[in-house]
Amino acid sequence: MVNLLFFFFIIIISFVNVPLSSSLEQDSHFLKRGLVQQKYLEITRPLPFSNLTPSCTLPILTHDFENTMGLPPVSVNYAPPVKCSWNHVALQFNASCKGVQYDRIAAVWLDGVDLFRTSTAEPTVDGVFWSVTKDVTRYSSLLVKENISLSVMLENLVDDVYTGVYHVNVTFLYYDVDEMGVPLSSRTDHRKFGRGSLGLYDDHKQAAADLIMPVSGYGSEGFWFKIQSDSELHGKSVMIPKNTYKAVMEIYASFHGDDEFWYSNPPHSYITANNLTSKRGHGAYREVLLNVDENMVGSVVPFPVIYPGGINPLYWDPVVSIGAFDHPSYDVDLTPFLGVLLDGKSHFLWFKVVECLPFWLVDANLHLWIDKQCTGDCQVQAKIIDSGTPDFEMERSSSFDGLDGSYEVEMKRKSEYRGWVKSSAGNLTTTVSRVLEFNNKIKFHDKGNEKNVKQKVKEEIEISVVGSERGIKISHTSLKRKYPLTITTKTTTKPSKAENGTKLILSELENEWSEKKKLSEGDSSDSSSSSLKNGQKCKGWMDVQDNVVVQGEATTQQSYSYNGEAAASYSREITATNGRLINDTTNYLHFASLSTM
Repeated sequence: MVNLLFFFFIIIISFVNVPLSSSLEQDSHFLKRGLVQQKYLEITRPLPFSNLTPSCTLPILTHDFENTMGLPPVSVNYAPPVKCSWNHVALQFNASCKGVQYDRIAAVWLDGVDLFRTSTAEPTVDGVFWSVTKDVTRYSSLLVKENISLSVMLENLVDDVYTGVYHVNVTFLYYDVDEMGVPLSSRTDHRKFGRGSLGLYDDHKQAAADLIMPVSGYGSEGFWFKIQSDSELHGKSVMIPKNTYKAVMEIYASFHGDDEFWYSNPPHSYITANNLTSKRGHGAYREVLLNVDENMVGSVVPFPVIYPGGINPLYWDPVVSIGAFDHPSYDVDLTPFLGVLLDGKSHFLWFKVVECLPFWLVDANLHLWIDKQCTGDCQVQAKIIDSGTPDFEMERSSSFDGLDGSYEVEMKRKSEYRGWVKSSAGNLTTTVSRVLEFNNKIKFHDKGNEKNVKQKVKEEIEISVVGSERGIKISHTSLKRKYPLTITTKTTTKPSKAENGTKLILSELENEWSEKKKLSEGDSSDSSSSSLKNGQKCKGWMDVQDNVVVQGEATTQQSYSYNGEAAASYSREITATNGRLINDTTNYLHFASLSTM
């Protein structure tokens, strides 16, 4: 067991200006003032082609985000590199900052399509820096275009107190990869991309989308929709090409302000009964609903990403929380609804966030696959077979005695959508089945000064495609996800220092992303599968006097394990204590036959 060493620092904590009568009255987002220069990182597996030399590199944006609060995104012109053959692309986001500054939300859009959403780290006096590389090959139909805009949003405020300026560089890396041995989940469609050479390859199962339409705002305040309450509906009217045979909506959602820690919010009745001033109520259930016109077609309960200033900022130095530097997106297959979307009319695709508080940032990308054999007056035919109302169950219970007590909310959503599409590939029926289960329990003890949060999210999705005429199995995809989260915080007054108001804040956190995927094709044994388990365990304490942390310690342990096809596996075990990596063990089995062409 590694001995934990004391270290001294200053952290400004944002408190509500009222007596501390409940942990709810204390903000859970902190501003760190560290001293040491530090490289920050988010633990994830390397891209399958990251060890190869790019065919070409395109540094596209360099900008210092200083006083950008309330300003539109910074935009530059994009065109793919000339005389460059490629079939994979990575986006590299490099950033650095020194001084004192809050973490900030940021995003990168290409022609209004959300490619990448991220949070910044909180800097130290001597500076911090980090780099994130994301596979953006699925956006290839956009990346071949000329004369479109790349935009980056990062609202920041610099003054005498908050001195940190975020220096950002965005670069595209293009690879020409021999895909022998690359797993299905990483393949494109074997075509070579280049300016004006999109090609005619037509793989209905693995190809990147032929067209991507943004379902987003208009850019003056970022291309995301800023949602302040559950009464707001945000979306966009779209008309899709008449020869579309497949449609998938990719959704980005992040939560901020009073809803940054929505999973720990008690019901409003707890706040009013105890005369608290906190606005963080509405209970602990949130869900992003996706609708086509009047019909709900999907939903997302997002993974609880914790920003670098959240819960205890000492946890996230130098290893940030899961998803902080590369926010996840969520796919909803809309192929069964092409019977509606292909009627030649515009349709309103819109979102709402159930029971949300200010504010959420939501946008989406509509990925469309086009039948290239269907041209001129040809039109793909489609019809919805089954779009019944999803089964939805919800139960809430609460029991409070003053500032102590408990609250629980349980939700289950079950749906199955089916529709056929007749294109040059034949008449195919797609069925999308989904079961979503959500459970959240919050308990308050010790006059509200101890708070326990336990949340479980479980989701199972199955997508099957069969030949409508003979019932021949074309493909079957299954995805199982789990997001367990546990947080305990406790605030006490130290007896030896009661006169000067010093408080001891202890906390523990466990967070995990776990998923299993399987894809099978036809009735043969041709299948692929992968599994991922990514978990963090954190523990720490802080002595706080007059809103300043005078001493403390924190430890973060993370275990990352991925197993895929083609004998690909990656695991990493890491431990950080008081801002230092004290253990970092990696095991990586590369793809044996991956090479450049």
